[in-house]
Formats: sequence, C-alpha cells, structure tokens
Amino acid sequence: MKKTLITFLFCHMAFSLFSQQKYTISGFIEDAASSERLMSAAVVDMKSVEGMVTNTYGFYSLTLPKGAVQLSISFVGYSTVDTSFTLEKDMVLNFRLKPSIELQAVEISAKKQNRIENQTQMSQVTVPIEQIKKVPALLGEVDVLKVLQLLPGVQGGGEGQNGLYVRGGSPDQNLILLDGVPVYNVSHLGGFFSVFNGDAIKNVTLTKGGFPARYGGRLSSIIEINMKEGNMKEFHGEGGIGIIASRLTLEGPIIKDKMSFMVSGRRTYLDVIARPIIKAAIKADNASNTTYNSSVGIDAHFYDLNAKINYIINDRHRLFLSAYNGIDIFGAQYDEVRKDGKGYDKTKGGFDWGNLTTAFRWNWLASNKLFANTTLTYSRYNVNILAQADSKRDTIVENNSAKYLSGIKDWSGKMDFDYALNPQHHLRFGFGGTFHTYEPGAFQLQSKSSSFKLDTTLGSKPTYSFEPYAYIEDDLQWGALKANVGLHFSGFSVQDEFYTSIQPRIGMNYPLSNNLALKASFTTMRQYINLLTNERVGLPSDLWVPATKRIKPQDAWQAGIGLAKTFKSDYEVSLEGYYKGMNNVISYRDGANFININSNWEDKITQGKGKAYGAEFLVQKKEGKTTGWIGYTLSWNTRQFDDLNNGVEYPFKYDRRHDFEILITHQFSKRFTLSGTWQYGTGNAVSLPTALYKIPYTGNGLPVTPNNGSFGNPFYQDYEVITGKNDYRMPAYHRLDVNFEFTKKKKRYTRTWVFGAYNAYSRANPMFLMLGYKTIEKDGRLTSERVVRQFSLFPIVPHFAWNFKF
Repeated sequence: MKKTLITFLFCHMAFSLFSQQKYTISGFIEDAASSERLMSAAVVDMKSVEGMVTNTYGFYSLTLPKGAVQLSISFVGYSTVDTSFTLEKDMVLNFRLKPSIELQAVEISAKKQNRIENQTQMSQVTVPIEQIKKVPALLGEVDVLKVLQLLPGVQGGGEGQNGLYVRGGSPDQNLILLDGVPVYNVSHLGGFFSVFNGDAIKNVTLTKGGFPARYGGRLSSIIEINMKEGNMKEFHGEGGIGIIASRLTLEGPIIKDKMSFMVSGRRTYLDVIARPIIKAAIKADNASNTTYNSSVGIDAHFYDLNAKINYIINDRHRLFLSAYNGIDIFGAQYDEVRKDGKGYDKTKGGFDWGNLTTAFRWNWLASNKLFANTTLTYSRYNVNILAQADSKRDTIVENNSAKYLSGIKDWSGKMDFDYALNPQHHLRFGFGGTFHTYEPGAFQLQSKSSSFKLDTTLGSKPTYSFEPYAYIEDDLQWGALKANVGLHFSGFSVQDEFYTSIQPRIGMNYPLSNNLALKASFTTMRQYINLLTNERVGLPSDLWVPATKRIKPQDAWQAGIGLAKTFKSDYEVSLEGYYKGMNNVISYRDGANFININSNWEDKITQGKGKAYGAEFLVQKKEGKTTGWIGYTLSWNTRQFDDLNNGVEYPFKYDRRHDFEILITHQFSKRFTLSGTWQYGTGNAVSLPTALYKIPYTGNGLPVTPNNGSFGNPFYQDYEVITGKNDYRMPAYHRLDVNFEFTKKKKRYTRTWVFGAYNAYSRANPMFLMLGYKTIEKDGRLTSERVVRQFSLFPIVPHFAWNFKF
C-alpha cells in the first residue's frame, strides 16, 4: 500500500505538468481593520469554478488558464470581494476583507466553494472564537476545551473537568498546539479551567480523524489554537472582571502597517480576597495568646500571560515571535514565634505547576507558488511539590524539607512548505525534529540539626530522546474525486534504541447527487510519549515519560466513512462512522502510583490494546442571529491488558454509549444575546466490589496462626473482591447551562454585562462513587448495611462578569 501511494503521487505530479498555458495569481487575504491574516478564506474563480483556501498564514496561490478571470474572495463573517480581469501574466493580488454584520446574498454563491461537502478533510470542526466566548462557562470563565467537549466524539473527564477523550483516546493522545507549540498541561485548578485565554485566541480547529500527513506524534486528535497577531493599524483593548478572575488584552501597531504587538493577561484573586479575612482572625488570636505570635500566609491563584510580535520585513518575508506562560500556585505557611524569643515553629507547603512555550516563525514567499514557514520552538512543563518544617527550641535548631520535582522540556525546529502547482494539485512537505528531556519524578530530602544532616535525591533519573520526522502530502483532484494522499515518517532515539515508523494517510471526497458528498479516510499514527495518570481528577502529579527499550511506542490506525451536506447555505450536516484500533496503550499496574519512589516508573506500568468505534452526527450553523450545533455520538470503547482484569477486555473508564449535546446562541438585538447548552451522557464505567470477606488479625497486627494465637485476641480486616474492572455504571450525566449578555456602546468603549448559571436546574451529577455503611434497624436491632454513596461537586453555580472593549 505504501509503494502504491508513492507511485500514484509522483505519476500525478508528472501528468499535471502537461497542460495548456497557465499563469499564477498569488497573495494574502487579510482583515481590512487589523491587517490580521485570515486562515481558510476561500479564493474562487467563478468562471472556471476552480479555487482553494488560504493556509494558516493567509497565503493563496491559484494557477488558471490564460484569459478572463472572475475572482470571488470570501470568509465567514466578512463581506465578499469580487473582481474581474484578464489573466495574461503571473500576478500578486492581496485582498483585505471587511467584517460584515449582515450576511449579503452575494456571499452565498462564493462560499458554496468552501462548503463542508466540497472539502476533502473529514472529522474536522472549526469553532469561531466569537461563538466560543458566548458559550456559558463555569464561574463565567471562557474555556475553549469545555466548548470542544460539546462536539460529537469528544467527552470530558468528569464534572467540571476540561480533559478531552476523543474517539476512545486518553488525554495524552491529543496533540494540543498553541501557535504550533505542544502544550503538555492544559489545566488550571486541577482541571476546572483551561490554560487558554479566549481574548488572546484567533481561531480553534479540532481534527478527530483523517489526519493529514503534516501532523504526527499523537493517536487521537489534533487541536490547533492560534493566537491573535496584533492590530497593525489601531490600538485596541478588551478585558473583563469576573467572580474569580480578571483579564486584559491589548494590541496595536508598534510601527503602523509594519510591526504590531498583542499582550494578554489573566489572574485569579482568591488569595487576595482571603488575605484580609485571615489577617483579621490571626490578629484577634494573637491578642489573646500570651505565649505565641502566629501568622498565616496563603497563596492560591493561577495566571496566564500571552504575548506576540508580528513584523513585516517586506512582501515576501514576515517574522512572528510568540510566547505563553501560565502557572498555578497553591501554598500555605503557618508560623508560631514565642513572644519571649526562645523558639519558633514554621511550616509551609504547597505545589505549583505550569507551562512556558515560545515560538519564532519566519514566513518566506519563495515564489508565487511556493510558501515556506520555518519555526523554532521551546516548551517546558514543570511540577513542584514542597513540604518544609523549621523549628527552634532554645539553642537547638532543626530544618526539614521535602521536594517533589517532575517535568518535560522540548527544543524543536521544523520547516514546512506549501507548493501550489495548480488547482488540481497542491503539495505540502516538510521536516523537523524535537529534543525531549523527561524528568519523571524525583524527591529531594533535606534535614539538618545540631547532630544530624541529610541531603539526598531519590527517584528516576532524567531521560533524553530525539524525535525527527518528515512528510509529504498532496491535495489532488481527479475528475469529480478529491483526495488528500500522504506519508508521514517519524523516528525516535532513546536509550540506544531507534524506533522508526512510516504512516500512510489518505482522505477522499466523492460528490453524489443533490450536493451530497461521500467521504472516507484511513490513517495510521504513532506516539512516542506517554502520560502516566491514575484516571482521576486532572492532578498535576501526572507524569510525562517516553517510549524506552522496555516501553514500546503506542500505535493506532483509524478508518472512517461519512456523508456531508450543506442545507439552506449555512446549515452544515455530517454523519460519520469510525473504527480505531490501538496497540501498546499504557496503564498503571494495580496498586502502583507515581509516589512510590522505591521502583522505576517502567516497573509500575503495563501495556495492552484498545479499540473504539461508533457513529457521530453533527448539525452546525456558524452565521446569522442564531448559531450553534446539535451533536450525537453512539460509541464503544474498550481496553485489554494481560496484567489487568485477568487479561479480560473491559470498558474504558470513559466508555459512553450515548452522548448528546445542544449549543444555541441567539442574538435578539444588538444589545441582548442569550445562549445555552444542554448535554446528556451515559454514566462513566466504574469498578465496585462484588464480595467482602474478613481476615482475622491479632492485636499486634500479625495474621492469626497456630503459632501466634496467644499474642492477643484477633480482630478482623475487610478485604473487597472486584470480579470485573469497570463492570458498573455511574448514573447518567446531564446538565443545562445558560448565559445572558447585555451590551451597550458607550462613547469611548463598549461594555457588556454577563449573567448566567452553570448546572441551571442543579442536577446532582456524580463526581465519584464510594462504598460506605448505613445504620438500619433489622429485627428490632440496629445494624449496619454496606451501601454505595454518590458524591457530587457542583449544584447550581451562578456567575456574572463585566466585560469591556475599546
């Protein structure tokens, strides 16, 4: 199959060279108000009905026969530009589109060329950022990842969590790119908020299958999030003040039409609110305490900082420099100092985790057909946990501390090329590599006193690896058939081992009658890094580790087939079925976890197989006064490990048979907008004991035997028996969220009041289940009965915010 794909690709290239005299029109599509370049704008010659969409950087190249041309340029939310001329030579034409409030009739005919049924790519959804910002959110904090959870084939990690489980995959199988840089931890507050500030984001695209060859390194999804580039013409800002956080974004020209900036920050302030309350309580306590003066310090917050600089060298060269830094900090300190000066006790502890990403890009228009992008990136994710105790008794001083450190660092470089040979033949190719440094967990222990000193580090040593890759793909058209055919090569060097993989990819689109398209795809993927997690709340203790000599890379293949059609010009409808097989997926062994420092992490995990299959239905509307979507997923998702569940296949924790979502936003007027979401899902799979037996123990903790029975009367310890992993289901999950926006345009700015509620009808959705005892009366006597208790986290949670824009 691999040889056939390569032969087909090169034969088609040779065939395309023999054609009539043609010329090339190329250039960039930009926002007229900000000069921000527009990705996926449609450029169509209405006479020949040939066209293409712009790449990530707004570049297009369209080769047409000599003669009359009628170009139509369109993009969602912008007025269409139409122009006619005679093509007699290669031309460079840049277009600037103006945002459009009202959808003009002339736009509809042009946008037909970029309808869902005309796109080769399947299993991909783009959500406009303005729509994301209107979706109801927990405590009013806009969350990109929670919006993606409302799409078919995507499930959340639990109540309020932003983890993504795409088509049966786990969170580490999602490649989440911020301006092309992988983000390894996407959660704030243990998973209740994502690290992506909606005010700093330009666009969001999710690909669940049919992956083009330019993507690699993960098995389940590609999530591309691009930051704003900065307004080249005017200074603008926006922000808001909410219940738990405030944010501010500024953008504008450094040199008008030449260089721009964008900077965006967000911070929570729970600690700021709590400090005066705690200080007042401690002050009152110190006044009544004759021995000690006490002090308490609390640091509990997270922040995000996004920044970007955009510099135009000339018409052919442009530079971008972007960065993101986000940190969660949770800590407390308690000090007691004797008033007579003879001693003290000081304790502090906490943990922090965060990401740092940077990207440098150079866009180079090598010719009117060849566009090149060179990227250098750095990414770092760290987890730090600290516990420290210092004390003094007269002249005796003791200092003790323990630190847990973990993380991953990447240095990467890549070159990507777009070569638009002609409308029937668009090549993409490139290569790159990443140096990984893994620190999968180490404890630093320090203890010092007048008679003892300890300073040691326990745990796994850092591991280093190099991951090169290269790819080639072709968007081609043969008659009515459109296809994307490509190959992705990857390698991985670690511990004197070098893994290699050649991954064929193909996606096809064949038009049927009545503007209905049949789509199909087949992809293979390989993943060399793994996230060790206990499948619980998104704890920062989860560890990133590489494939090694002992731990094999994860592999997957996925096949999909579907139908796509646009109704009434703006209702996109798709129906897809998929099957995915996975090999060498990982899981902790029974009883193992990251905190056990006596063994290497490789001894704690096992590898096995997984499979996922199902069907997805989506109706999406992106324009007009009413926007949103309705989605439904029917799916199955299983795992099988020789070392778990007696080797028997079992449902994955997030196996859900049914998943249903509705998202609707309606703008009643320029001042009032109402939005709401409702979702329903089959309960998560859980393991519960089916039997209980007791083992007698003596008073000294030893099992009763004929030789030690005299040591004391025995007591009994309960042992639970689980006959099948994930054999039971939590109750079904369903929730309604609502959001109201009241907007008013002032003289110098526009302000918006936002009111809403998370879990509007206060459904007690299960967070987790726990076994316990309940006292009952039986035969006139009180006795205890074993019961399963459900723990819920969020009742109805109201929110409000004041947003502004200037």
